[in-house]
Amino acid sequence: MRETVEQAYATCAEITRAEARNFSYGIRLLPPPKRSALCALYALARRIDDIGDGTLPATEKRDALARVRKDLGRLGEADDPVLLAVADAARRYPVPLTAFEELLDGVEHDLEPVRIGDIEELIRYCRCVAGSVGRLCLSVFGSHGTDPALASQYADQLGIALQQINILRDVREDLVGGRVYLPADELEQHGVELRLDDRGALEDPQARLAGYLRFAAGRAEDWYGLGLRLVPHLDSRSAASCRAMAGIYHRLLARIEAEPSSVYDRRLSLSTGEKARVAMASLIGVGRT
Repeated sequence: MRETVEQAYATCAEITRAEARNFSYGIRLLPPPKRSALCALYALARRIDDIGDGTLPATEKRDALARVRKDLGRLGEADDPVLLAVADAARRYPVPLTAFEELLDGVEHDLEPVRIGDIEELIRYCRCVAGSVGRLCLSVFGSHGTDPALASQYADQLGIALQQINILRDVREDLVGGRVYLPADELEQHGVELRLDDRGALEDPQARLAGYLRFAAGRAEDWYGLGLRLVPHLDSRSAASCRAMAGIYHRLLARIEAEPSSVYDRRLSLSTGEKARVAMASLIGVGRT
């Protein structure tokens, strides 16, 4: 069984290396046992996301999500490598498996065209799909000298912040896919109607969208500040990992706020070198990423 579990973790590590872009830079800073556990949790979260983002009809996606829900209830019987690794991680760390249920709820929500009505609805959605991931990470990071409920709250807030940054970065891509996560009441208040021009880029002839994106970026910055209160409650390696993962998104947020039009025709990202520099700064504790 030991060999089988080790092979299962190796499979999850390969999935993480291939798919995790920003996440992988942070977990490199962790000691091997925690890194392996987070790879396992990431691999299952990725499986859930891939179902939602795949090309299957909605009914088949729902069936696939239902199978994952069923698998979560019988992890001890798993022979699938990802499930086997998650089961082992859950034995070694206090993994809140219910957080995967929340993630499943969020992905299922996305199977239909999405229109978010107001900020309260947006925060609920972010809590499902990203606050849940923050709490999963915290279960492996661990916290010391603090109220566990408080640390969980900070992890939840950081996840919500990072998901808002994702939404700002992907506003064009989501619109093409029939999903609008920017609150409808706020778009109306700012006089914004999301449309694509003949080149497939977001239209913004009067710069109203740019103004709104700056407003929304400011709110994401506020949530980021709330969530970053988690860092002092982590051990040094986990804190560095957290700062690296969050710091990459924070750099993206700064770029969006400085130049909102940068997301109008492409998916904004940092270069490999920029990500490595954020990770290095996090490891040596330079500044606040």
